[in-house]
Amino acid sequence: MDTTVNRTGTETGTATTRRPVDYVWAIARISIGWIFLWAFLDKTFGWGLATPADRAWISGGSPTTGFLKGTGENALGGPFGSLAGQAWVDWLFMAGLLGIGLALVLGVGTRIAAVTGGLMLVLMWAAELPLANNPFMDEHIVYAIVLAGLALADAGTTLGLGNLPIIRHNPYLK
Repeated sequence: MDTTVNRTGTETGTATTRRPVDYVWAIARISIGWIFLWAFLDKTFGWGLATPADRAWISGGSPTTGFLKGTGENALGGPFGSLAGQAWVDWLFMAGLLGIGLALVLGVGTRIAAVTGGLMLVLMWAAELPLANNPFMDEHIVYAIVLAGLALADAGTTLGLGNLPIIRHNPYLK
C-alpha cells in the first residue's frame, strides 16, 4: 500500500486527494518562484531583458545599484540608497533571489521562502515610498500576501517536492 500524507499532515494508506484550488496555489507558487529565479538569472548573466550584458553581475555590475540608487528621492531613499552597490548587499540579495526562487519552483522550503520572500518584497516596497500610482498598495505587497497564502496552503505538496519523506518528517523544510 502506498503511504502518503493527507492535507492535515497525517499518514494515510491512499493517495492524497487534490482539489482544484491546490493546483491554483501550486501554479501561483511556481509562477512567483520563476519571477525570483528569473531576476537572479537575468541580473547574473545580463540576458538583456531587465539587465544589459555589460551590467551583469558576472561582468562586474552590481545587481542592487540600479534599483537602490533610484530611491534617492523617496521617503526612505537615504538609507536604502546608501546600500546600493555594497558587495554584502549584492550577495545577500542575489542569494535571496536564488534561494527563494528555487524553493518556490521546487516546492521545498516553501514556508521559509514565503517569510524571506515576503520580507524582501516589503523592503522593496518601503524603498519605493511614496508610491507613484497608489497610496499604499503595489505588486510587492500583493506578492507578499500570495507568498503567505502559499505557506498557509501547504502549496509545495502539489506539483512540487513537498511530499518527499524527508520533507514530511522535518516540518521546517515544508
